[in-house]
Amino acid sequence: MAQRPRSGGGPEEGTPEYDWLYGSGSGAPGGPGRPEPDPTRVMPTQPRGGAGAPYAPPPPPRGPAAPTPAREPRRPARGRRRRPPVLRILLLLLVLWLVFLVVTPFLAWREVSEVDAAPDGERPPEQPGTTYLVVGSDSREGLTPEQRRELTTGNAGGRRTDTIMLLHTGDGPNVLMSIPRDSIVEVPGNGTTKVNAAYAFGGPQLLVRTIEQNTGIRVDHYVEVGFGGFVGVVDAVGGIEICPEQAIQDPQAGLKVEAGCQEADGVTALGYARSRKTYRELGDVQRAQAQREVVSGVAGKAVSPRSVLDPFRYWALTHAAAESVRVSEGTGPFRMGLFALAMTRVDGEAGLTCGVPIADLAVNWDSERAPRMFRYLAEDDTASIPDRLCTPSGLPPR
Repeated sequence: MAQRPRSGGGPEEGTPEYDWLYGSGSGAPGGPGRPEPDPTRVMPTQPRGGAGAPYAPPPPPRGPAAPTPAREPRRPARGRRRRPPVLRILLLLLVLWLVFLVVTPFLAWREVSEVDAAPDGERPPEQPGTTYLVVGSDSREGLTPEQRRELTTGNAGGRRTDTIMLLHTGDGPNVLMSIPRDSIVEVPGNGTTKVNAAYAFGGPQLLVRTIEQNTGIRVDHYVEVGFGGFVGVVDAVGGIEICPEQAIQDPQAGLKVEAGCQEADGVTALGYARSRKTYRELGDVQRAQAQREVVSGVAGKAVSPRSVLDPFRYWALTHAAAESVRVSEGTGPFRMGLFALAMTRVDGEAGLTCGVPIADLAVNWDSERAPRMFRYLAEDDTASIPDRLCTPSGLPPR
């Protein structure tokens, strides 16, 4: 009779092996005789606090849970607004244009000649305001034979003054006063003669001394313009308007114009300012009026918008002016800028234009009116100058 297997025992000999169920060994998994478990079938276990310690869940938080602060909504980053390309280009052009306007006169100033015009000896004391002695020289120096023929200057040597003016600026209106070249005055060291002889005898220094001695007005700055330079300045501004009251034909000045207002180029304007034999009524006095007319016309054109906005005209004007002038030592570009601006303000309410007070057409200065006029300028009281002192011809009003 077959024996029953013992409880707790393994299979009897001869019975099928159950190694497929229990493994080939009889120990614990991984022990001797038992294969290691399949790693893919091992269940993960929670870490224990210690070997054999039971799993303990984390303690609950003490007290009410702190509320989580609400976050402010994040604002989208605002990028910098970029200027349109056209605006940036215009801004750059404006900056370059301002630099051009400032730099050009300083470049042209290198062509300006300086002259020692301060006289020796006793001079009038410092006076309020600023007075410029403006001289138009008829020197042919530097002119080519072709230019002398074009300007009808002839071949006379030496230097003379075709134009003499005093420009005073200060608290009151600007005053531009002509001194006719034939004015009879005392020239220091040379007796009584025409005022333009002072320049021929002793150049700018003697002319300044003569003006100061006969007027009592201190000359602060000296500005001299030559023939060729004057023509260049007029042409650089595109010509000026002249308004002769009568037709003028003067071969010696190279001038032929009709009566009435008309445009004049540099050569015509120079002839208009030089001509003296066609003014039958007032002679040299009327010639001084024509000179002031030309000077005012040039100054007005020089500060016109086109002269500033047109780069070619601006460049030509500044360089032509620089090449044409001689100035006293110490007269810098800033002072010359003020001078140019003052020359545009000598008409109407902004200024006065007149001739030196004279007594007759022989150009003798009026012994009563002239000293009064000079005193107003020396005291910088131009606002008080009465009309009878400042007349176009210098003669007293009728």
